[in-house]
Amino acid sequence: MQPDALVALGISPNDTHYSKDQAVHALRDQIEERVAALPGVESVGSAGQMPIGVNGGSTTFFVVGRPQHGERVEVLNREVDPGYFPTIGARILRGRGFTRDDDATRPLVMIINQAMAKEYFPGEDPIGKRIIFSQGESERQIVGIAADIREGQLDAPIPAAMYLPLAQNLDRRFHVFVRSSLPGDQVLSVLAGTIREIDPTLTLTQPTVMNQRIHDSPAASMHRTSAWLVGSFAGMALLLGVVGLYGVVSYSVSQRTREIGVRIALGAQRRTVYSLILSEAGWLTVVGIAAGLACSLGASMLMRKLLFGVHAWDGAILASVAIVLGACALLATYLPARRAATVDPIEALRNE
Repeated sequence: MQPDALVALGISPNDTHYSKDQAVHALRDQIEERVAALPGVESVGSAGQMPIGVNGGSTTFFVVGRPQHGERVEVLNREVDPGYFPTIGARILRGRGFTRDDDATRPLVMIINQAMAKEYFPGEDPIGKRIIFSQGESERQIVGIAADIREGQLDAPIPAAMYLPLAQNLDRRFHVFVRSSLPGDQVLSVLAGTIREIDPTLTLTQPTVMNQRIHDSPAASMHRTSAWLVGSFAGMALLLGVVGLYGVVSYSVSQRTREIGVRIALGAQRRTVYSLILSEAGWLTVVGIAAGLACSLGASMLMRKLLFGVHAWDGAILASVAIVLGACALLATYLPARRAATVDPIEALRNE
């Protein structure tokens, strides 16, 4: 799914005005036709459920012609219309998508996702296979395989799922999905107004900007909190490291006050003293950063489940961290080096 520029709005038709299936389907077609004509709208589709949320809506099934041994197989069950997959940006990998001809008067069809194809049809071609939900029901033919969509929580494995045409399955409540070049909030406002013009009695629910839905999902919030916690500890570690390095270098300078005084008395330039202190601290920094990078590679693999859309380790990030640590170390050693460069050789020798 491509969440950018994607919004959704739930619609609940009144049971009194839309008591027949044909009336609900006609309403959905009318809404999509009106919305598709709005400025900036690129595509429109409908589905019975909203992706990225509670899984829900599962069903059992049997593969026609395959012997049954009492096992119970259950997958997610989703109802969508022909515009759903193109609108949300999901791909049909094999076979075909739904068309307007896939209505109640035509043979029953379905699309399955990759996860279902791998789990229940390993080593087979699922296209053309027939499925029933219970004994005595009409058969449904698999006509396509869709790319996996995160129908459930972001951090949960993608489950097996089947998609049925909305026109062949009554779901009174449905969601309209719109991809538009306009800002999400603006599209939702215009979308709600257009639907109200069609029928003011319709109940509108769950106005959703898909990127915001992803951002506000429980999984994203939990992992974002975990990332902030880890980042806070990392900031404390950086502060402790800088303070520790400053203390070590300051102590080293205080122990070498006489040596530095002698060097200056013999004509050493201030930049030479700076170079002496900073080079020694630099070696400490290089060794520490090298050891830290090695340890971070192992640690990053342990926390890879906290990450979305990025690798557990990245060369550019590690290089940036090394540069930040090096700059902080340089700052921590500058003050002791500056104090060493301003040592009065007479006072240094007198104190010794």
